[in-house]
Amino acid sequence: MRNITVDVLARTPVGRHKVEIVERKGVGHPDSICDAIMERVSIALSREYLQRFGRILHHNIDKAFLVAGNAEIRLGGGVVTEPMRLIFGDRATAVANGEEIPVEEIAVDTAKAWIRENLRFVDSEKHVAYDVQIKPGAPELVDIFQRGGAPVANDTSAAVGYAPLTPTEQAVLEIERLMNSRTFKEHFPEVGEDVKVMGFRQEDELHMTAAVAFVDRFIDSEATYLRRKAELHAAVSDRLATLQPFKKAQLYLNTLDEPGRGIGGMYLTVTGTSAESGDSGQVGRGNKVNGVIALNRPMGTEAAAGKNPVSHVGKIYTIMTHQVANRIHHDVPGVDEVYVWLLSQIGSPVDQPKVAAAQLVLAPHARRSAVERRVREILDYELANIRQLSQDLAEGRYQVC
Repeated sequence: MRNITVDVLARTPVGRHKVEIVERKGVGHPDSICDAIMERVSIALSREYLQRFGRILHHNIDKAFLVAGNAEIRLGGGVVTEPMRLIFGDRATAVANGEEIPVEEIAVDTAKAWIRENLRFVDSEKHVAYDVQIKPGAPELVDIFQRGGAPVANDTSAAVGYAPLTPTEQAVLEIERLMNSRTFKEHFPEVGEDVKVMGFRQEDELHMTAAVAFVDRFIDSEATYLRRKAELHAAVSDRLATLQPFKKAQLYLNTLDEPGRGIGGMYLTVTGTSAESGDSGQVGRGNKVNGVIALNRPMGTEAAAGKNPVSHVGKIYTIMTHQVANRIHHDVPGVDEVYVWLLSQIGSPVDQPKVAAAQLVLAPHARRSAVERRVREILDYELANIRQLSQDLAEGRYQVC
């Protein structure tokens, strides 16, 4: 019997709070780069282990740091003068059954491929240096992967997920994805991938501040920058105006700009990411696994990106809590809002958490007993099938940032 508890909260759903604050960091933000690359490395290692040994071996590639380089920004196109440095950290199995696994080669090749696919103006060979500091794991944690039976937790860790997204969370997510979409880039090629959006809702008014890294090769003068910035503002504002249920939605774009100060008064980059010279990045500082950083919500402290999908509850439970919360909200009538909590105990089976809890905000008409029974059934079912989630994570079927 699993320790499952269901509680009903007497509270107002977050979407009806007077103040709500939500952030999203785009694909080219230094923190997002770290998360995405380290998750891709975990997937690549899992694939290699499965092909060669028939099972995933111990690894956790969830400690990484992107050190900002230096660049000389110029109207019409500048140059990168010092490459960014991507430091891969933590642990991975490099030898098994007497065979060597090329962990360093896999890590670097995977990072280069991701950069080529996602950062249009970053040269993966010239603009980034790679420093692989991935070491063998601790014997007891490695041994988890040798044991039979159900996988056991490699840590005592807690995770929380929720559903549904509020209109503010949805708006922040949609606006960043709009500006980083392929179609949008065709109209605004000067918009770099480093797009950060902060949404602030007060009552029914939404105020959205966006920092958008322009690429200097497309900007030949301050006048061009200001004109294209105004056109970008108009295009995004048009989309923002269609979002419901806001009475008013206002966009503020690159608010540090100051006309008349030349390059010093414009947000320009050579590569479309501030990691070239302005800002470093780190795993775990970016978006949560549902794509936003929602300050009105409870949040776990684990970074899901790069952790192994077999025993690391910091990844498995973080993804699972959001997935289960979404299923409960979708499948159980009368649930206005739901929070799902999972707590592991190191050494215990992953499908037997110390506690699995759901906190519900119910609609006035909801039948509490029926709702609680159905929620318990969903939690129990999803935990019983947690190996399928691990398999899906190993194959990269869930986005973690």
